Amino acid sequence: MDLRVAAYGVVTDDAGRVLLARWVEGRRVAWTMPGGGLEAGEDPELAVRRELREETGFDIEPTELLGIHSRVIPASRRVRRDDMNTPLHTLRIVYRARIIGGSLRFEKNGSTDMAAWFTLDEVAELQRVRLVDTALRMAQIL
Repeated sequence: MDLRVAAYGVVTDDAGRVLLARWVEGRRVAWTMPGGGLEAGEDPELAVRRELREETGFDIEPTELLGIHSRVIPASRRVRRDDMNTPLHTLRIVYRARIIGGSLRFEKNGSTDMAAWFTLDEVAELQRVRLVDTALRMAQIL
């Protein structure tokens, strides 16, 4: 079984909108929480800062550890065809975060291609990964 540890940020603005990134690496395009995998030896708080800067253009500060979500993805549900012989155990470290700088911009040549702000009503209508609802529940937004 493969293991992937990743860090994600729940970022909201003064209007109560949520910042999401559009994930384009999977079998379907879907909105997700901004964040991603830790590099070898990387601290999760540094990883969430790096990933949000890469995917959204914003510099953030993690303000609260919301929780860790654990999920095992069966081999047949893996994103990459060459990985479909081995299940994947994902550990997702979720932080609440606030913006301290930067400006909205889109990632180039990454697993996401854009980022945007959404109201909760708009989030409900989006094609999204399960992590969005999980993280918003952790943040007591849903």
